[in-house]
Amino acid sequence: MSTRAREQASTAAGPDATVADVVAVIERAYPPQLAESWDACGLVCGDPTAPARRVMVALDCTDAVVEEAVARGADVLLVHHPLLMRGVTGVPADHPKGRIVHRLIREGIALYSAHTSADAARPGVNDRLAELLGVTPGAPLGPSSPAAATAVRAARGESGPPELDRWGFTVPEADAESVKSAVFAAGGGTADDLYTECSFDFPVTGQFRPGATASPYTGRPGDLERVAERRVEFVAPRRRRAAVLDALLSAHPYEEPAYDVTETVGVAQDPGRAFGIGRVGELDTPMTLREFTARVAERLPATRWGVRAAGDPDRVIRRVAVSSGSGDSFLGTVQGLDVDCFVTSDLRHHPVDEHLRAGGCAVIDTAHWASEFPWCSQAAEIIAAADPRLTTEVIDVRTDPWTVHAPSPQSGGISRV
Repeated sequence: MSTRAREQASTAAGPDATVADVVAVIERAYPPQLAESWDACGLVCGDPTAPARRVMVALDCTDAVVEEAVARGADVLLVHHPLLMRGVTGVPADHPKGRIVHRLIREGIALYSAHTSADAARPGVNDRLAELLGVTPGAPLGPSSPAAATAVRAARGESGPPELDRWGFTVPEADAESVKSAVFAAGGGTADDLYTECSFDFPVTGQFRPGATASPYTGRPGDLERVAERRVEFVAPRRRRAAVLDALLSAHPYEEPAYDVTETVGVAQDPGRAFGIGRVGELDTPMTLREFTARVAERLPATRWGVRAAGDPDRVIRRVAVSSGSGDSFLGTVQGLDVDCFVTSDLRHHPVDEHLRAGGCAVIDTAHWASEFPWCSQAAEIIAAADPRLTTEVIDVRTDPWTVHAPSPQSGGISRV
C-alpha cells in the first residue's frame, strides 16, 4: 500500500495513532535507559508526527524484510538489531544500508531499533528465550546499573527498592527504650511498613571526658567517665532522615549524642524483576545435556546452523543460564554461578575450550537469529495490547545468514548429541 493510500484509509477510518505514539509504547516496554552505552537504540528514520496504524516486527532490517513491510502496508517497522550500529558519514542509495534507508523514507515507513534495551527489559528477549526452553527467567547475568533501573521504574510509576539509611547510636542503658520509641515514632525501624520498630542492640561501654564548660548528663567536667551504654542500630527511609535525627536529638539525654548514618545501596528483593542481560533459572524438568540439547533444537526456530553442545552428554541439567545473541562474554560469569548449562550463540573454539577445562558448566550454542527471533511475537503482543489503534504483525523472514550445513563424512552424519 502506498503512503498516499494509507493516508486516505486512515482519514476514512478516523484518527490514528502517530509514529511518536508507537515510539512511546516501544520505549515503555523497552526503555532506552537500559541500553548499553555502545548501542544504537531508537528511531532510525521516520516522521514522529506521521499517522501510524500498522506495526511490523522483525529481528533484522534487511532488503527482504523491508520488501515484506512495504507489501503489508507497514507504517512502523520495529527491529531488534540496529541498521546503523556504528557511526556513518552518509547513507547514499547505492550503499546496502543507505538503500534500505532511502526505501523506507520513500514508502513512509518509520524504523525503530530496540536492541540491548529489549535484551535487558522485563519482559524482554532473554525472558522469551528462557520461557521457550522451559527455564524460569530469574536474575540477569549482567544486571543493569541501579541508576538505570531506578529511572525506568520511576518513569513507569513503579516503586523500586526503598532508599534506606542505616543508623546507629549509643545511649545509657536506662534511657535506651525511651530513645528507641522516639526514633520509631519518627519513622525509624522500618523499610516498607511490612514490619515496624525493627532494630538490634547490644551492650557497650562508653567513654568521654567533659570539657570545662560542658553540662554532662553524668559525670563531672574534667573527669574521665565510663558509662554502661547500649549500641542501637536500625534502618529508616532516607526521606525520614531529618525527622529521625530530630527525634533522636530531642529524646537523647546527652547534650552531644554519638550517632552515625550510612546510606545503603538499594537491591531489588525479587531477582525476577531485576533488569539486565541474560537470565538464570531452574529448568522445569531435570534432563541430560543430550535431552536438553534436543529440546533446544526442537523449540527454537529451525536454521541450517542447528544446535550444538559442549560437555558430558549424560550430565543432568537442572539450573540453566541463557543469554540471547552473542554471549561468550558471559562465560566467565557463568563459571562462578551454580548452573549446569549455559545457552547462548556465536560461541568460539578457544573460549569454550578454556571454559570447559576450567571446570565450567556445559554449553549449548545456537544460531544467533534463532535465539532472538522468538522475541518478535512478544514485542508484537505488547504493542497491540498497549494501544488498540495499532495492528501488529511479525515478519517471519529468516534473516539467519547461513544457508548450507554439511555433516562431517567421518561421522556418517550422526551427531553425538
